[in-house]
Amino acid sequence: MKKKSRQAVAVGTIFLGGLIVDQLIKVWVKTHMALHDSIRVTDWFYITFIENNGMAFGMEFFDKVFLTSFRLLATLIVGIYIARQIRQGVSWGFLVCLALIMTGAAGNIIDCVFYGLVFNDPAYPQIAHFVPFGQGYSTWFYGRVVDMFSFPLFEWDWPAWMPLIGGTHYVFFSYIFNFADACISCGVIALLLFYPRMLSGKASL
Repeated sequence: MKKKSRQAVAVGTIFLGGLIVDQLIKVWVKTHMALHDSIRVTDWFYITFIENNGMAFGMEFFDKVFLTSFRLLATLIVGIYIARQIRQGVSWGFLVCLALIMTGAAGNIIDCVFYGLVFNDPAYPQIAHFVPFGQGYSTWFYGRVVDMFSFPLFEWDWPAWMPLIGGTHYVFFSYIFNFADACISCGVIALLLFYPRMLSGKASL
């Protein structure tokens, strides 16, 4: 098998494998935990079930339809870019980073597009379950993204004498995220660390 074919297969495997892992985790959490329930794994790692309408790590800046449409467009652009890079014989590592980013974007798109159509929205402490297609808690593009990974690595109380934040409790890395977010973050960080010249277009293939 030629290098280009192997790379195409590798990208497809990462993409499909990542989507399957992401969705398996999300569906398990959604159908086994009530919203805001938390499972302690270690002192610094919890499975905490939350949902959000926004971007990675629960941030919300844009309208839901705009955000989902942007994700769809970004995933398509990355897919086209990957195909072009494969034809040009780009390095394996660069392709893996791009594949991770595309996988993460697609994983959250599935939540936004379909979850509102196939899941109910029970009151706490009931647990969500699948419903007939179209009878869920929302419509197309208005599903909520499922997040679950929490790493409260350090906690402390700021001294009372400090202005603005004095006396408040602080948790280092309080964000709750999902597998798709992790794929995007790892892909972007690896690109910035190892392939800055590729991103700037200054590196030769």
